[in-house]
Amino acid sequence: MNCTRDYCVKDINLAPSGEKKIDWVSRFMPVLQHIRADFEKRKPFKGVRIATTLHLEMKTAFLLLTLKAAGTEVSAAASNPLSTQDDVVAALAKAGVKVYAIRGEDREQYYEFMHRALDIKPNIIIDDGADMVSTVLKERTELIDGLWGASEETTTGVIRLRAMEKDGVLKFPIIAVNDSYTKYLFDNRYGTGQSTWDGILRTTNLLIAGKNVVVIGYGWCGRGIAMRAKGLGATVIVVEVDPIRALEARMDGFLVMDMMEAAKVGDIFVTSTGDINCIRREHFEVMKDGAIMANAGHFDVEISKPDLESLAVEISEPRPNITEYKLKDGRRLYLLAEGRLVNLAAADGHPAEIMDMSFALQAKAAEYILNNHERLEPKVYVLPREIDEMVARIKLASMGIKIEELTEEQRRYLESWEHGT
Repeated sequence: MNCTRDYCVKDINLAPSGEKKIDWVSRFMPVLQHIRADFEKRKPFKGVRIATTLHLEMKTAFLLLTLKAAGTEVSAAASNPLSTQDDVVAALAKAGVKVYAIRGEDREQYYEFMHRALDIKPNIIIDDGADMVSTVLKERTELIDGLWGASEETTTGVIRLRAMEKDGVLKFPIIAVNDSYTKYLFDNRYGTGQSTWDGILRTTNLLIAGKNVVVIGYGWCGRGIAMRAKGLGATVIVVEVDPIRALEARMDGFLVMDMMEAAKVGDIFVTSTGDINCIRREHFEVMKDGAIMANAGHFDVEISKPDLESLAVEISEPRPNITEYKLKDGRRLYLLAEGRLVNLAAADGHPAEIMDMSFALQAKAAEYILNNHERLEPKVYVLPREIDEMVARIKLASMGIKIEELTEEQRRYLESWEHGT
């Protein structure tokens, strides 16, 4: 481990490998390239300090370097111990980002590194899961007066932050980047859908066609996971608590069951809810021999590891990122990536083209906080639609797509109430 005042990484000599990764993904992130070129000219963040807790892999690195190019002092800690890419972190340290992360760090290191990232006394926080914001509110209250606001990347984080707002404990404004159209419609659905199966396939090398895949949670992430499972030839079963989403899943062509019923027939289970203990003891007790479980939610709480461990008579690792739990009756159940985010812990996360939009929104959210923090209250906000549309237009242009424009006559018609049948 190489540690200085400005970074703590596994091996600083891994930087050349990380630099190559960052260079590769940057070629497929035209929206963020556009924003970076603008930021480099204007330097809107000169003298501004931004602390981040994100998945420290190659796409994230390009966001952090974009902020640095804008004149920002940037610090970074990992939002998940198993999603860190040590060579990318080394490359960030070489580039002058104050970064503190090592793949596989334990809980104590996780929070130690987060505190070190916060030691720059940030004006803005970019969070992924709301751990950094929560840490400031509970343990680093001396930083609150200097904080203009924060942005949040995930559904799980936004749920936590809205709970904070409801309880009246928020002390600065939050931009829910996750709730922007060009985030959840694409990142959550197409990004999670593809990358989750990438992680499962890399880890197991098993056929999906012909299997019963149980998707727990039919939000935008669950929709994407179910859609891709269907495309791989699986029979898809959806488990939901929301009657409207359950009905939507059935209308989309998927079977809908409660968890106990699904537990008896599933071959592969994927959780994506943001809630705790979605798969637990009573479900493990009726699962098939050889059932495989993976989590695509932010925290490793959706599949009850304590219940699995209490039922097991033997625990082993037949392949990297697979934990086998042998039960008293001889059945074997398999948990991927320790129940952590399978798409990042066992693969490379979302495709670059998807994170291009999400991280473009994060960059613009930071600028929005910079320009508007004095008038924003300590509440959870969504970015203005014009920023969403700007990201979509740049993305379309990069794809060579030209869309239709309203004529003046059409515009007047839509703005008028006087035309009828």
